Amino acid sequence: MIRTLVVAAMLAAGSGAVPAEEAPMTVSVKRLSLETALTIARGAVTACRGQGIQIGVTVVDRDGRVQVQLRDTIAAPITLRVSRMKAFTAANFNAATSALSDRAGTAIGRVRGLVMAAGGVPVRAGGTLLGAVGVSGAPSGATDEACAQAGIDQVQDDLEMAL
Repeated sequence: MIRTLVVAAMLAAGSGAVPAEEAPMTVSVKRLSLETALTIARGAVTACRGQGIQIGVTVVDRDGRVQVQLRDTIAAPITLRVSRMKAFTAANFNAATSALSDRAGTAIGRVRGLVMAAGGVPVRAGGTLLGAVGVSGAPSGATDEACAQAGIDQVQDDLEMAL
């Protein structure tokens, strides 16, 4: 009873801290399946191909680790590296990289491995970050981002239903 009152008082005070003995010992984490990541990547390639653009696309998990990478037939090899960095950045900031462009000139924007230019988009469902997709190779970052979003759109409804 006293423990319950202590927890209630801490929550009411706004600390949000839960005593260690009451905290869960494990945490469930949702991740994209390989099939879903592949569908996203293929959807991004198809969207850009429809505009006559060859791209590289990377889908990462919620930690920014690569799940799928595709490079269209004549896309430049550098597109894979750049798309990976865009996806990594989007996952780690849980934000579209286009929304981070104003931070590119700051200390955080100069961290190695981050790209704060349009083309990286987080994959979310039910308010949960599941991963991110990055696209590189289009003539503009806005087109990279549109193709990335098109890939996500291939699975978004199913992801929402699954959570």
